[in-house]
Amino acid sequence: MDGGTDRNTGVGGRPTSRDVARLAGVSHTAVSFVFNGRAEGNLSPATQERIRQAATRLGYRPDPVARGLRRRRTAVIGLVTDEIASSPFAGRLLRGAMETAWDSDHLVLTVDSGGDPAKEDAAVAELLDRRVDGIIYAAMSLRRVRVPEGLHRTHSVLANCLPEDDSLPCVIPAERAGGRTAARLLLKAGHHRVALVGGQDDIASVERLRGFRDALRAEGITVPKEWVVRTGGEITSGHEGAIRLLEGAEPHCRPTGIFCYNDRVAAGVLHAATRLGISVPDELSVVGYDDQEHMAAFLTPALTTVALPHRAMGEAAARLLLEAIDTGRTPPPTARRLACPVVSRASVGPAPTP
Repeated sequence: MDGGTDRNTGVGGRPTSRDVARLAGVSHTAVSFVFNGRAEGNLSPATQERIRQAATRLGYRPDPVARGLRRRRTAVIGLVTDEIASSPFAGRLLRGAMETAWDSDHLVLTVDSGGDPAKEDAAVAELLDRRVDGIIYAAMSLRRVRVPEGLHRTHSVLANCLPEDDSLPCVIPAERAGGRTAARLLLKAGHHRVALVGGQDDIASVERLRGFRDALRAEGITVPKEWVVRTGGEITSGHEGAIRLLEGAEPHCRPTGIFCYNDRVAAGVLHAATRLGISVPDELSVVGYDDQEHMAAFLTPALTTVALPHRAMGEAAARLLLEAIDTGRTPPPTARRLACPVVSRASVGPAPTP
């Protein structure tokens, strides 16, 4: 007989909570307390640790199906989003949500609707049929969204978007504060002739410009109307905007700092500066926005940028949803705004002397 094998394990050799109780020398109820989150106040820390060590030794994991039946939960949350496949930021948001859910013993079931409202409604209906504990609806660009049909029938949180009817809680970037941060980067480096390139009339563009102007106004600086160049969000947009601002202008008449709507626009600005023989950051400083993976750090020079908190949004949305699931209380339909941190690289330098 193999003396190293633990005896009296469950069906098929799978260890049970009663096996853990025997090995730890505690009651079956004590084991249940530890694995159902009720140990605090009922068991000493030493007893809790002894139970966990016994579980580790036996290779015991609680049965999620049985536990879900007892708690009337499935330990699964749904995540519906509009464009996972095409967004460079989707992975960060998904990882944040999935890892936060995993830490709370939940899995995430993800559905990509491709932005089709009918598919979104169908996806939510399917998730509800599977009795998920709650749903995160995420958009890959900040905008107001139609709330998919059925989302109000369970605990739900929005990520990187705002509900058109203001009916659900959401987690979004603090875009206006991010615009202020970008302006202050340039101001701190001594720049007073600054411009903004890129963007349209979407929420992010409007809020970033407002924040940008807030910070400059606080220093008594007004941005000339012609130095706010709305050309879109692509590399060509940045190139076009920079050419308008810089080509043919005497050094003392052109901006010494440019805040770009996003990193793709910043790439276009850097290309234009190179074409015009303007050195970055010696003659012109450039600040991007997004911290786009596989781009911002590899431009020449490497781009100083304001990062969108996609991973943090995924984490925060999952935490908010899990809290609602645990308490049974839906959070108020307010917007939680997350800070957009600075990623300092090489594209910002001191303002050139006149």
